Amino acid sequence: MNYLAHGYRFLDNPLKLAGTAVPDWLSVVDRQVRIRTRRVNERMDALDSADRLMAEGMLQHLRDDDVFHRSVKFMMLEAELGMRFRRIMPDPFDHRPAFLGHIVTELLLDSVISEECPEILDNYYKAIDEVSPLAVQDLVNRLASRSTDRLADFIPRIHAARILYDYSDDRLLLGRLNQVLRRVTLPLLDEQCLDVLRESRVLLRLHGPELLQAVEFPHSAEPASEDS
Repeated sequence: MNYLAHGYRFLDNPLKLAGTAVPDWLSVVDRQVRIRTRRVNERMDALDSADRLMAEGMLQHLRDDDVFHRSVKFMMLEAELGMRFRRIMPDPFDHRPAFLGHIVTELLLDSVISEECPEILDNYYKAIDEVSPLAVQDLVNRLASRSTDRLADFIPRIHAARILYDYSDDRLLLGRLNQVLRRVTLPLLDEQCLDVLRESRVLLRLHGPELLQAVEFPHSAEPASEDS
């Protein structure tokens, strides 16, 4: 899941909302710093009310991912989108199709949510902007096994970029995907991929509600692993 899918249920709770974004922020700005369920739970009782809300958001993110990535619908869409990218990337040693099947499913799910509620992105960013980046970084440094000095500066920059708005346009989404591929040192995409993105968007519009339902009502989900 991506930022909006994790956070859209908590727009009225900016601290928890910011907490849901923390693992994804760290994956961009400082990948060696990880939030772990066990460490957060061990420290929860020592937190004040504001920090507890942010910590609850972090735990929410980890639970969401655990359920979402094990849902049958996600695995089917991930495989289907990966296969469509593989058709235009036939090299069996090209790692991009599987990777793209995963992240394009997640990014387009955010786009589907914003299509259903056009004001949601404005409300998302407005809520996040209420939270102190320094407070987020300080809490991360108390909860994670390693500390970071990069997060507080990064949060205002990524929110100024307003990247979630770009997911609704295939060409802008292609540019954002290339930023991700550059970060993980994989070859960039060309415009040949635009057709796959258009087809994938249709699939996510059709199946997005079921994906979200798997997280909101995880009746058959197994308990989250302690390695989350």
